[in-house]
Amino acid sequence: MVLDRLVEALREGVRKVSINQTVLEHHSKALTYHKASTPDVVVFPKSEEELVHVVNIAKQFKKPIVPFGIGTSVEGHIIPYHGGIVVDFSEMNEILSINPEDYTVTAQPGVTREQLNQALKKHGLFFPVDPGANATLGGMTATNASGTNAVKYGTMRQQVRKLRVVLASSEVINVGSAAAKTSAGFALKDLFIGSEGTLGMISEITLKVYGIEEYSAVAKLTFNSLQQASEKTQQILASGLKVSKMELVDAETIDIINEQSQLDLKVAHSLLIELTGSKEEVELDLSLLQSISENSTCELQFETDSLARAKLWQARHNAALSVAAANPGKGLMFTDVCVPLSKLTAAVMHARKVVDLHGIKASIIGHVGDGNFHVGFAIDQNDEEELALMHTINDQIVQFALEVGGTCTGEHGIGVGKKHFLRQEHSTTLEIMKGIKKLLDPDNMFSPGVLFDMD
Repeated sequence: MVLDRLVEALREGVRKVSINQTVLEHHSKALTYHKASTPDVVVFPKSEEELVHVVNIAKQFKKPIVPFGIGTSVEGHIIPYHGGIVVDFSEMNEILSINPEDYTVTAQPGVTREQLNQALKKHGLFFPVDPGANATLGGMTATNASGTNAVKYGTMRQQVRKLRVVLASSEVINVGSAAAKTSAGFALKDLFIGSEGTLGMISEITLKVYGIEEYSAVAKLTFNSLQQASEKTQQILASGLKVSKMELVDAETIDIINEQSQLDLKVAHSLLIELTGSKEEVELDLSLLQSISENSTCELQFETDSLARAKLWQARHNAALSVAAANPGKGLMFTDVCVPLSKLTAAVMHARKVVDLHGIKASIIGHVGDGNFHVGFAIDQNDEEELALMHTINDQIVQFALEVGGTCTGEHGIGVGKKHFLRQEHSTTLEIMKGIKKLLDPDNMFSPGVLFDMD
């Protein structure tokens, strides 16, 4: 059989290869509503050399390759709809070097963000990109992930200094530089950040890291209306406060979080704000925030205890999982648009109007400090009417974002779920993207059907 020969050939250069049914099923799905599809085989490489071997065997057997980090994809990037070889990076999880004097770290792609920060802590350093899930650095790079700290530190694109990438030709290339900046040639490094596994497999990542902040405090502002909470975002940002996180959580989500995380947060539309810096700077910013709040219809609470802060942020990070837990047996849909800050309130209120119009119980949460927000709700993915309604809601939310100059995805990526929006958003450059894909991956081996369909 072809499968037997494929597995035998893979095992000649990769120590761990599996066709176990449980393993195959684990690698057949993502976190959200997208339908599952089983791969032919799953490999667990430990080195760049093993990645090169996988590429050579995939070419020989004409099999597609789908990279898999830890399985937290929201838009179905990791689902092998064309079968083939899933490459699970969980065993490429070594931190290769930490360079405190350069404020950089080099790691394999299977290292998770929590693992990295645990290792950095002893050096007084941390890595800021925090998408909520304990994702791998490879997956975060491939989707240009961001999260709660993006308002201050930016996305993965701002953190990645250098990459090593295995191409479809089996060639291994270095892109980027360990230096803080470079003007040498095309920025090819940025081509792979956000490419969603379609151009090659990342084998090594060099990242920028930061000194741990001296002091931080969290403020929780609660409002009578979602519109008031959204409008306050711009006022706070315009005040010059040193905001490192600014999260909008609507009352519906707070209620679910309380139930699932055994918390007793006030059920109200809320802004969660973290301020960082020296103790004197933070205390001054807290005073300014208090004065801003006194002139509006909101309540303000401060939290400086580290354990209480951590519990609050963990509850925010678990919002999506809380929605899932509250709807057992159903799939999740989380939209992901980002708009100019001047259009944020209009976009948020449009999203609320859309879900209310269709009678859907939905959560609205987001990293509103940079205009990025999500609408989440549960659906029965086996019910065609519910699926159609989900797509209608998503379409209306995304269309509004595009009409006001925003994007169809701020951080989750295109995957398989937003390909039609990519065509609309980048109609003048989509063929250029396909040309780059054809140049680097002429046989469409890496993640076929992700981002766009090749002609």
